[in-house]
Amino acid sequence: MTTSIYNNSSFSDSPYGLKLQQTFTTSGSVTIPSNILRVYAVVIGGGGAGSTQTTGGGGGGGAGGYSAGWTFISNTVTVGAGGTGTSTAAAGANGNSSLYGMVFAGGGSGGLNSTVGGAGAGATTPTGSTSTVSYTGASTAGANTVGYGAGGGSGAIGGAGISSGGGAGVATATGTQTAFAGGRGLICGGGGAAGTAGVGTGGAGGTGDFYAGGTGSTGTGTTFGGGGGGAGYTGAGANGSANNGGNGGSGGGGGGGASTNGTAGNGGNGVVYLYY
Repeated sequence: MTTSIYNNSSFSDSPYGLKLQQTFTTSGSVTIPSNILRVYAVVIGGGGAGSTQTTGGGGGGGAGGYSAGWTFISNTVTVGAGGTGTSTAAAGANGNSSLYGMVFAGGGSGGLNSTVGGAGAGATTPTGSTSTVSYTGASTAGANTVGYGAGGGSGAIGGAGISSGGGAGVATATGTQTAFAGGRGLICGGGGAAGTAGVGTGGAGGTGDFYAGGTGSTGTGTTFGGGGGGAGYTGAGANGSANNGGNGGSGGGGGGGASTNGTAGNGGNGVVYLYY
């Protein structure tokens, strides 16, 4: 016995054509028409927060992951919030994962408790400068390495990728210092920070395919040098201000690093799209 996928309603993937029907920016309930058996989901995790340091500048947060595919119907959706930046010298908070049905994407890694930027996410959430495997099966990427989910920057610009890494901050607290930008990508990591008694310039957030990253703050003294937020899938990254990092753009952008106990930028919240 054979079954044709073309005239059997059990295999009707797109009865209305492949159109964007619902967009979710927060977690909640989902209502799908009863005659729809499967949907195509695009799922983006929350961006990682930048980090801050007592002396010098912290690294930018990594971008949230991007996953897509057909899935069974679910009556709930989880949209990952971006990591929250703080003014305490520590690693930045990771972004949270997003999920619909069997399609899931990790949150970006927060900037490390050092000058190193966080990695961009794959299907799960990384912790540190090495990314996770993507939903396509693309492998992990270490620091400074291009990848689907890219590595965080270590003394360098964040790795480029679909979900790019956060840029590195600068530890040196004297002289003229410029931190490193977040990597370029579809969704982008935040820029690192520079905290110096001289002229400090924060790294720009990574610029994406649709939106720009925020600019880093520049000025003389340790109250400047915050990194810009990375571009998200649905919004631009915010500029760094004084020694504070800019927030990542909506749709998974990484937060900018902060310097000299400034407040690091938040990661941008994730988003979920349903097509049917």
